[in-house]
Amino acid sequence: MSVQPHRIRRADPARRLCRLHGDDPYRDPVNDDPLAGLRVADLSGGIAGGYCTKLLVDAGADVVGLEDLSGDPLRSWSATGADTRSSDGALFRYLAAGKQSVVVDPASSADVDAALGLLSRCDAIVWGPGSALAKHPRFAPAALAQRFPAVPVVSVTPFGLDGPWAGRAATEFTLQAWAGGIGWRGTPGRPPVAVGGRVGEWVAGVYAANALLASVSERGRGGVLDVAVLDAVALTLTNMHPVTYFSEAGRPRDPRPMSLIPGNHRTRDGWVGFMTGTGQQWLDFCVLVERFDWLADDSLIRASVRETRREEIAGHVDAWAADRTTDEIVRLAADLRVPVAPLGDGRTIPQVDHFVDRGMLGPAADGSFLQPRRPYRLGDAPLPAPRPAPALGADTARWIGGPPAVEAPGACLTSRPFAGLRIVELAAFWAGPSAAHLFAQLGAEVIKIESPARPDGMRTVSTRGLDEPDWWEHAPLYHAVNTGKLGVGLRLDRPAGREVLDRLLGASDVLIENFSPRVVESWGLDRQRVQSLNPRLIMVRMPAFGLGGPWRDRTGFAQTMEQAAGMAWVTGHPDAAPVVPSGVCDPLAGAHAAFALQVALAERARTGRGTVVEVPMVHSALNIAAEQVVEASAYGTVLGRQGNRGVAAAPQNLYRVTGPDDGTGGPYIALAVETDAQWRALTSVLGDPAWALDPALATAAGRRAAEDAVDEQLAEWFAPRTADEVVERLWPAGVPVARVTMPHDPAREQLDARGFYSVVEQPGVGRVGVAGLPVRFPTPLGPVAPAPLLGQHNHDVLGRVLGMSAAEIAALEADGTVGAGFCSDI
Repeated sequence: MSVQPHRIRRADPARRLCRLHGDDPYRDPVNDDPLAGLRVADLSGGIAGGYCTKLLVDAGADVVGLEDLSGDPLRSWSATGADTRSSDGALFRYLAAGKQSVVVDPASSADVDAALGLLSRCDAIVWGPGSALAKHPRFAPAALAQRFPAVPVVSVTPFGLDGPWAGRAATEFTLQAWAGGIGWRGTPGRPPVAVGGRVGEWVAGVYAANALLASVSERGRGGVLDVAVLDAVALTLTNMHPVTYFSEAGRPRDPRPMSLIPGNHRTRDGWVGFMTGTGQQWLDFCVLVERFDWLADDSLIRASVRETRREEIAGHVDAWAADRTTDEIVRLAADLRVPVAPLGDGRTIPQVDHFVDRGMLGPAADGSFLQPRRPYRLGDAPLPAPRPAPALGADTARWIGGPPAVEAPGACLTSRPFAGLRIVELAAFWAGPSAAHLFAQLGAEVIKIESPARPDGMRTVSTRGLDEPDWWEHAPLYHAVNTGKLGVGLRLDRPAGREVLDRLLGASDVLIENFSPRVVESWGLDRQRVQSLNPRLIMVRMPAFGLGGPWRDRTGFAQTMEQAAGMAWVTGHPDAAPVVPSGVCDPLAGAHAAFALQVALAERARTGRGTVVEVPMVHSALNIAAEQVVEASAYGTVLGRQGNRGVAAAPQNLYRVTGPDDGTGGPYIALAVETDAQWRALTSVLGDPAWALDPALATAAGRRAAEDAVDEQLAEWFAPRTADEVVERLWPAGVPVARVTMPHDPAREQLDARGFYSVVEQPGVGRVGVAGLPVRFPTPLGPVAPAPLLGQHNHDVLGRVLGMSAAEIAALEADGTVGAGFCSDI
């Protein structure tokens, strides 16, 4: 077999990005980065829009923030309560680095007209309700889309722009509750806990950035791209597509709150985190902690059984770890290939040898604090140097006053943005497949390669026993993250299989893989060889810790990243061990990899060459948890666990309401009061009791100082009422409130109204519910195809793409190189 030359089927989807504004006086003339020439206006305010546009800036785009006279709310924000009156908050300076600032007075018609002229010269607009300008009717998403029909307007809101809950009060905390992101997480015997920080907003920002690039890659693809934080939370914070699992199995994977066993344990000098995701890893862990009797107990292979023996197992591990240092335990565990990480917090993360070696953190432009650096690398190009954040209004004179651009008509496009792009996926479990899944949903042809002898590990989470027929085709989690792909069964441990792969790579645009570096390199897929097969091929590599550094060859799961990057440190009750968010970092890594791939496509459109894109899972996690390192290095205060209380709201907590036990000690109501107006609305619904009229409680600082007393009073009021009664009374009054749901049974009213879930006819299974993207595009993306059977498309792909004859394919099938279904004996 000879390697066929790469055939271009159409222009790159990113072709527009490399030719915008050829002699534009507003463009930075020295910006040679992949997104150079892309101009984006940011009217969002807050984390989601700020992170979306930060990702764009770090890839070379010009981003101008439109702020009112008081500025972006993040300018005065500090999660640790630091004084930000003399300088902008550190988180703002991190998110706004390299951007520009224009001040617009919404009360001035001249300012508004000038701002609209500025927007007419932009290629995309990011909008969010956190900006004061968003309240002006001429800046509403629909109004902007109508005025600029060729410009995509990316809106990021809690519930989306339509549906029965659009515009209702919400916070990160209540969105996690509605989406099922709280009810299952925690330690049995205690109330469940939310994931610490505002992870949902960061996640929504990544998806917004992906949607924006997908839209600007097609000339004239305007309209509103509607991102809902609720949808993003439901997709990422609910533990591996629980709605799909429930729709197939008729039961949840596990209805009880669970944390890892083993999990996070105090050492002699800190904390260490474990994650035993396979049976072999559990057995190796037993050797590590010197419990050889556990080795003989086959039942302990199952995490659910270990949960029933939590006190015994955790007690021994706690005692064992307490006698050793964190570094000692990490070295021992790594030698045994047990997934392990020191538990990071804002102070310790910058000291981790691997993060230092890989340059994953660095000083801000002014040197006043540390921050994560861009979470991906393109070939040998250095990571961009930090740039300063703009002073309020620093760029007003530069941007305001130019002539408005000629408004082009918007095109009504029916194709998906990546139609014609061919991706080979060599990935397993959740992170890598989720990156390719995003492209499949947006029209790319994704060819998923699995070994018939060792298929994707997601297939092992089956609704059938592994001794039952076709167990590998009854895997809900596999179905959820692989819809719309083509399936090829190919043995890469055989020379003939690797030759077939070579031919596929020669005829494709992208290779996505998420195995450890040593595994991929054992297949001969190093950078030089891949580029010799196809100089235009982009290879996206998603190792847990990166392609170099002291942790390069360590095993790691999403939970390991959450432990190392600090996400676990801020999750849980303050008087107990940290709780691992458990799984969030898989789809997060996938979304970051998808964004990095779009940047690489823009780079290829400019240079004509492919590259290797390195997207370490842990680096994505560090970016999402950036606030911890930023705050600790800027202000000297480490963010910690607060249970279900929060840094942005007071009161904020879970409160027991009346009703049958839901398995968590509930049912619970989630309440979060972020503003004084919301507090007044709450006390009014409560009937203005005397305790609530204390003048000290009129301010957030006063309420925070009295949180225990306020919680006692609220708990008394909630206790005799049902969850529905509480929601019906508080929500219409403008109080952020939610019923705490379970992940398999989230608040479907809003999600279904927006079409977030689709039903596919999965072969051999029947009708299955699957989640889509947390973005609604102006043009519907069309029906969703089911996930492929193992080897379902062997003949189609090998014949249509590679031009192989039926006899050639039959010969490969006869010797077991190509196969359909699970074949452990070949």
